[in-house]
Amino acid sequence: MEETLKTTCLYSEHIALGAKMSPFAGFMMPIQYTSITDEHNAVRNHCGVFDVSHMGEIFISGPDAERFVNHIFTGDVRPMTEGQCQYGMMLYPDGGTVDDLLVYKEYRKNHYLLVVNAANVEKDEKWIRQNCEHFVVNIKNASPSWGQLAVQGPEAEQVLGKVLGADLSGIEFYHFVDMHLGSKRAIVSRTGYTGEDGFEVYAAPEAIVRLWKELLAAGVVPCGLGCRDTLRFEAGLPLYGDELSADISPVMAGFSMFCKLDKEEFIGKDAVAVQKAEGTAKKLVGIEIADKAVPRAGYPVLLEDGTQVGVVTTGYHSITLDKSVCFALVDSAYGKLGGSLSIQIHRKVFPGIVVKKRFYQTNYKK
Repeated sequence: MEETLKTTCLYSEHIALGAKMSPFAGFMMPIQYTSITDEHNAVRNHCGVFDVSHMGEIFISGPDAERFVNHIFTGDVRPMTEGQCQYGMMLYPDGGTVDDLLVYKEYRKNHYLLVVNAANVEKDEKWIRQNCEHFVVNIKNASPSWGQLAVQGPEAEQVLGKVLGADLSGIEFYHFVDMHLGSKRAIVSRTGYTGEDGFEVYAAPEAIVRLWKELLAAGVVPCGLGCRDTLRFEAGLPLYGDELSADISPVMAGFSMFCKLDKEEFIGKDAVAVQKAEGTAKKLVGIEIADKAVPRAGYPVLLEDGTQVGVVTTGYHSITLDKSVCFALVDSAYGKLGGSLSIQIHRKVFPGIVVKKRFYQTNYKK
């Protein structure tokens, strides 16, 4: 029996705009409205808006909230000030990744918001509850009560500020403010997943629908998940299930800087410490090939003699850079910068070189 797909509060808006819709993370989501290239370039050069209402919002509060979040999260929330966000992961004891997420320290004592990936909401909530036995906390999965927009691009501050009637210039990178849209609370954070300056707005579904319409009326380009992927990929950002997973630890993926080993403990800390000290059998690298051919997820990564030493996790012909590039999980011995690796694309083999995973110079406002 097929699972019924969920829809976001903006589903009818996507249909009205003629979006190409496709299943993603249990939701029917817009992939593109016009073309992935046009939407990608709109975000790089101007401003685009994404419906990301499928993401999950889990609130944690109570006397032990800080200590508990620090227990399940690789980052250290103790130095955070109210109104600050932090990126990191939840890990299994063996160092594998439960999920990557954002933690928001709210403007109320002992209150945190965890923003998790859409495909992992139920799994994450279960994991969080399984590990709260020795903590006095309240856990609330409020995902159905919230919608979310990502407004991204060099013009995001100006356009979103005008629509909201607010000066957003004072919001620092990875910080947020509380405000109201209508009579309901809204959260506006200077965060995103594109490599550009931008904001993410969380609010009640009806407020998100109004804001979506106002942004489009102001000339902001509606963008689908197609260019969300090409943008995050160019900026060297991981997608859970591809570059991070139960089998791919932050150390393997090159994100161990988000695992704070100087704090007392967190689930998976011992495994991360061992991996950092001893290395891992595989590592995530960037590869650039000198051809227009596109290296897709699952394609083999080869040595010159044809031995397979890895697999592509994400690959595109970069829209911004006009180069064919990919992320690949390879045997660590062959992952050195400047090394030669080839990609098998159908029946042909294309030589490549190992490069840094951040293909595009990001433009965050810091």
